[in-house]
Amino acid sequence: MLKQRRMVAEQIAGALFEAEAAIDAALAKTAALTGVMPQLRREAGASALIGQDAVERASQAIMALAEARRAIVETHKELSVAQHQIGLGAVMVGEPGDKPPVSAELPAGRRLRAVRTAA
Repeated sequence: MLKQRRMVAEQIAGALFEAEAAIDAALAKTAALTGVMPQLRREAGASALIGQDAVERASQAIMALAEARRAIVETHKELSVAQHQIGLGAVMVGEPGDKPPVSAELPAGRRLRAVRTAA
C-alpha cells in the first residue's frame, strides 16, 4: 500500500513540476515579449503611440500568468499537506531543489531528517 501511495505521489509530483515549469516559462517568455516591443519600436523610429495597446495587453497577460503562478504554488503547498496526510511526510518526492526547504513547509517546531533509501 505504501509503495502504491508513493508511486501515485511521484506521478502527481511530476505533473506538478511540469505545470510549474510551464507557467514559469510562459511568464518569462511573455515578459521578454513585453520588454522587446518598446525597444524594437524605438529602434524602428516609430512613434510611442505605435503598439501601445499591444504592450498593455502583454502586461495584462503577465499579471494573469503571475496569478496562475500563485495558484500553482498554492496547489504545491496543498499537495504537501496531502503528502503528510497519506503518511508520506518523510518521503522526498521529485528531484532535490524541486521543493522549498522543509522549514518553509512544516508547522513551527517540526523538522524532517534525511534518510537513505535502499538502492
